[in-house]
Amino acid sequence: MNKIILLLALISGISINASAQYKKDGTPDMRYKSNQSSVGSYNLPSYSSTPSSEVRYQSGYLNSSGTYVEPHYKTNSNRTNWDNLSTEGNYNMYNSTQGTKARDYSIDAYNYGKNQTIQTGPNGGQYYTNDRGNKVYVPKR
Repeated sequence: MNKIILLLALISGISINASAQYKKDGTPDMRYKSNQSSVGSYNLPSYSSTPSSEVRYQSGYLNSSGTYVEPHYKTNSNRTNWDNLSTEGNYNMYNSTQGTKARDYSIDAYNYGKNQTIQTGPNGGQYYTNDRGNKVYVPKR
């Protein structure tokens, strides 16, 4: 009987430790070595392939330029794109598509806005201003 209790305690301890490697917003907790892989002197975080944030329905609306935006599902805002449905490595189950946008702090994030001056907004978002004077947001570098 004592062996069974010890075995159950050990199994539950392992499962608690495995789930503790991610933050509440679904991004990897970089304090854990298992969430890091090294490439030269740059550390790349590892990540899961499914978004974990809550998803909400966005009704259709007219944007500031007068274009109608179709209704769609989106993740709640949380200052990262790691769990967005449109981010590379994530799958959008609502329209059956794979995400294509680069993750924040990934090597691919440096391919956005080449030869542009990247600015940081008041909430931490990074963007450049295009030829038409519009802000184009890029993954964080």
